[in-house]
Amino acid sequence: MRNIKTHKGELNLKENVELIYEKRITAFGNSAKLDAPKKYRNWRAYVIIVKD
Repeated sequence: MRNIKTHKGELNLKENVELIYEKRITAFGNSAKLDAPKKYRNWRAYVIIVKD
């Protein structure tokens, strides 16, 4: 997993980005969708698709 650093809440990402979309993380059984830890249930998430 890549480690991305932020500075005072700002994110500067230099990648070949294909798509960015926003999705709400929802409960799924005993966890949450989007492969997120369940402590983030009902949070909003940005999914960034990059060309490899």
